[in-house]
Amino acid sequence: MRSSVVEYHRSVTSKGYWSLIYSGDHDMTVPFIGTQAWIRSLGFGVVDEWRPWHVNGQVAGFTTLYANNLTFATVKGGGHTAPEYMPKECLAMVDRWLSGRPL
Repeated sequence: MRSSVVEYHRSVTSKGYWSLIYSGDHDMTVPFIGTQAWIRSLGFGVVDEWRPWHVNGQVAGFTTLYANNLTFATVKGGGHTAPEYMPKECLAMVDRWLSGRPL
């Protein structure tokens, strides 16, 4: 029998814990479209629609903010280990998220 972690994540996120889920857009191991579909399966409403986020005036990826403080972001040019491929962009993403600023 296969088990799913969707209910666990829905429960934890619904309790007010902030979540940042990110994917490199060049990740061939876990493509961002699959991650995006998994997030949508949680059933949270969209607070801020899919839009680009920037670092030094350049598009660094795309992001969507969902209800229950769940942020999804892609990292442009990032592979499966996005910080290895795009360290500057990933640091900016995490720094903004940890400080409560939008990406």
